Amino acid sequence: MMTNAKARRCEWCGDDPLYVKYHDTEWGVPVFNERKLFEMLILEGAQAGLSWITVLKKRSHYKKVFDNFDPNKIVHYNKRKLESLLKDPGIIRNRLKVESTIGNAKLWLELKEQKIKPVDYLWQFVDGEPIQNNWQSHNQLPATTTESDAMSKELKKRGFKFIGSTICYAFMQAVGMVNDHTTDCPRHSELNN
Repeated sequence: MMTNAKARRCEWCGDDPLYVKYHDTEWGVPVFNERKLFEMLILEGAQAGLSWITVLKKRSHYKKVFDNFDPNKIVHYNKRKLESLLKDPGIIRNRLKVESTIGNAKLWLELKEQKIKPVDYLWQFVDGEPIQNNWQSHNQLPATTTESDAMSKELKKRGFKFIGSTICYAFMQAVGMVNDHTTDCPRHSELNN
């Protein structure tokens, strides 16, 4: 975690306290927790077409109404629960995105039924180790990579929704599969081990 409050951060995070905290404590930190990976996959899909700060501001409410992102509970959501979610201003009320959360939970559990560990399955696209990039400027960061293309293709083949290559790359950045902190950001070296 960044200890020098005056240190230069990645320029994308700006100065919103919520964004700064996310940047300093979460973004780019390798995640091997199954529930957390599922949460981030869902939130990145919800973000499609929107800014990440919009999702961050709604994140705690998402956790509440989506049963802390427990796929075992989400798969049992019925039409009444779906309609309730679509009326909830605390989340992004896009029917396709909400329905995809339920569908993706089912597919997540199908992986496990097939004896595939979701953590290993997702991390395979970076060979189980974070990719350490050395971008000097935020403008150098790609929107997609061959790894995110492969992840997207495989997840789509399995039926996952809201999982295009750009979403997959944002997911990979968020969960530390890639270290995309710029080299002038202290988090770059803190996560480059």
